[in-house]
Amino acid sequence: MFERLDNLKPYRLHGTTTVGLKCENGVVMVTDTRATFFPGLVAHKNVRKIYEVTLNVGMTMAGTPAEALNILDILRANARLYVMERKRLIPVRVVASLASNILFSWRYYPYLVQVIIGGFDDEGYHLYSLDPFGSLIEDDVISTGSGSVVAYGVLENTYRKNLNLRDGLSVAVRAVLAAIKRDVYTGDDVNVATITRKDGYRELGAEEKKKLIAEASSHKH
Repeated sequence: MFERLDNLKPYRLHGTTTVGLKCENGVVMVTDTRATFFPGLVAHKNVRKIYEVTLNVGMTMAGTPAEALNILDILRANARLYVMERKRLIPVRVVASLASNILFSWRYYPYLVQVIIGGFDDEGYHLYSLDPFGSLIEDDVISTGSGSVVAYGVLENTYRKNLNLRDGLSVAVRAVLAAIKRDVYTGDDVNVATITRKDGYRELGAEEKKKLIAEASSHKH
């Protein structure tokens, strides 16, 4: 295990800032779009880091993209099978627990990823973070990646329980924009998704993001 981690130090969670917030009427997920390859090299400026698992569950990823996408494929297949067999939405905890089991089962040869899984089910809205060894933690506000230290500074100062979705979007975007300014491995643009009972999983379009960024950039702390 440790040999693998040592050999892959150049790839280890250097880039990315992802943020997840639980709001009164939904879950918000925001990420940057920069991919870094070795310290200092921007490999790509428009990388997707938020994905739909199923109608009621979304996922963000930080770390090695291929490994995160492999986990996503497994989660999607099992979530769809669950829906087909049981004729109801899969609980968010079930998706998160499956991801945890996958990561834990590979703990001696770990996936180099950090994951946020969030969404809604019959019990309400939920948000979970997972590390490369499968540790599963539920929280109201989560940030992962190299810029998370900066993002948490904004989140701790501005997040409060039971935010409405609009305010939650503003807080999450401001957190990622702060990381973009201060973390060299975070940058370029943001992607935004919401998960609500009304609309399910939904990614915001370019105009909606542009408006959110303008509002967040003009916000007075």
